[in-house]
Amino acid sequence: MTSLLLSKAHYPVTTLGPGTRAGIWTQGCTIGCDGCLSRDTWTADPRTETPVEAILGWLRSLSGPVDGITVSGGEPFQQPAAIAELLRGVHEWRGEAPIDILIFSGYSYSRLSRVTESRGILDLCDAVVAGPYVDRRNDGSPLRGSSNQRLVPLTDLGRERYESRSDVAASPEPDRRIQVSVNDGPEGRRVYYIGIPRRGEMDQLSSALERAGVYAGEVSWR
Repeated sequence: MTSLLLSKAHYPVTTLGPGTRAGIWTQGCTIGCDGCLSRDTWTADPRTETPVEAILGWLRSLSGPVDGITVSGGEPFQQPAAIAELLRGVHEWRGEAPIDILIFSGYSYSRLSRVTESRGILDLCDAVVAGPYVDRRNDGSPLRGSSNQRLVPLTDLGRERYESRSDVAASPEPDRRIQVSVNDGPEGRRVYYIGIPRRGEMDQLSSALERAGVYAGEVSWR
């Protein structure tokens, strides 16, 4: 049974791609981009090992609408066998339904398209956002954290949904939004921010909360 190091799975996601989505975040990343919002996903923690079939079971259990699947991390392409099996399962689950698959990677698109394992994963996706995050180049676009990254549609469905948002588009991209999720777990209450903040926005938010008497405690972006 193939397992994936899984940081979290969340539904609904309304900020990382069009429509209402299911979000899957992998655990483990050795790229370590400066300014990354999700440093808590860097460590390849074996305690997060989750059977791929369990993740697919979670998807099948969703009762609300699903317009797309967003896979991020961590670094999904550092778990190629598990991600490929997961995406093949997503294809079987979605059938002919227009549910797009968007994947994020800190590797450049040219690198992903050269490596056989990575190229096989791209063949299972409708669009990819590729490239390392560069904090000083955070330009406010909703799906690219920084202007050096590429949003590349890979299928007809991907072109239909993402070409107007891609780096070759002439039309302006819509504003960024951040989604807030509060989860109660064995380690207490945790607040998740889902989306791509502007440069310095999270520290500004922490300062505003502290002025209101709300203290963030340990955060994932420092």
